[in-house]
Amino acid sequence: MNKFNLLLLFILNFLFFSCGSNNGNKKSDFSLNIDENKSSFNLNESLKASIVNSKNKSIDSVSYYLGDQYLNSSKNGELDLKLQDVLLGNQDIKAIIYTDETTDTLSKNVKILNAEAPTVYTFEIVNSYPHDITSYTQGLEFHGDTLYESIGQYGSSKLRKVDLETGEVLKEIKLDDQYFAEGLTILNDKLYQLTWQEDEGFIYDLDTFEKTGTFGYDQSKEGWGLCNNGEKIFKSDGTEKIWILDPENLTEQSYIQPTHHKSISTKLNELEWVKGKIYANTYQKDGVAIINPENGAIEGLINFSGLRDQVTQHNKLDVLNGIAYNPNTNKLYVTGKNWDKIFEVKIVEK
Repeated sequence: MNKFNLLLLFILNFLFFSCGSNNGNKKSDFSLNIDENKSSFNLNESLKASIVNSKNKSIDSVSYYLGDQYLNSSKNGELDLKLQDVLLGNQDIKAIIYTDETTDTLSKNVKILNAEAPTVYTFEIVNSYPHDITSYTQGLEFHGDTLYESIGQYGSSKLRKVDLETGEVLKEIKLDDQYFAEGLTILNDKLYQLTWQEDEGFIYDLDTFEKTGTFGYDQSKEGWGLCNNGEKIFKSDGTEKIWILDPENLTEQSYIQPTHHKSISTKLNELEWVKGKIYANTYQKDGVAIINPENGAIEGLINFSGLRDQVTQHNKLDVLNGIAYNPNTNKLYVTGKNWDKIFEVKIVEK
């Protein structure tokens, strides 16, 4: 390369790094102010923000975003946002400041909580059915009137097709010993099954249980629960996030954060789609959250305390885990890890 080309390359690099967006290495001349220095808001509250311009620099405009959602642009740099139709949980308020010289991006994290406390429900046992006491239930779902179950533990993980009335195992395959099976869901005659920490999910033909594909976890680290609404697949991973997956390639496109009026929930495990809502049990708890899939609001809590007392008590008896809704009969069923019964339950407001 001759001296002229080297000089030209140097000039181009200099211009590139001297203009355009503030990349964070240079301290911004602006700061983002949120009224009253609040960091937590409830749905339907107003969030007010402004730009502090201590050097009185000329600003062309300021564009505001909540996460990736565009809010508005203004010349004076002020934001007055009524928190409606927004995602709950931890969100970033982002301001992009345009001047003649630079584009600066500022952000602050805020927590958006639900406006109302969740409705509390309890349960009534309608019926009970036999369940394999050795089944460490991780996922449970109906397809038609037939029950499908994912069973966990290293060396004992299985996928089963089960007759609800008798508990008879109609079909079963065992996973390789290095896999710990987790949640499952069925969509378009394909069965999807998670593994826990192996960063891999399996796709099966629903009729034959022949494995037809696999998928990775992309942004999440673990596999916990699965459900679907007929179009999209929802996946929990033990964190505050429930991921929304593209059913074509199983990529994690976005997420919601289940949130009630006081805090953001974590350790949501087995998932079930029930009448437009996501039902999710909290790992090692007796509660099931009823979640709005549009914004993450926890609208209800079902207290299943005492249900475990209704099964045979033994030294391997474990926690509630397993929710199955049959839309054909409008009936809801729950079980647990190493429980010898599946219960049909009626949910009643407390």
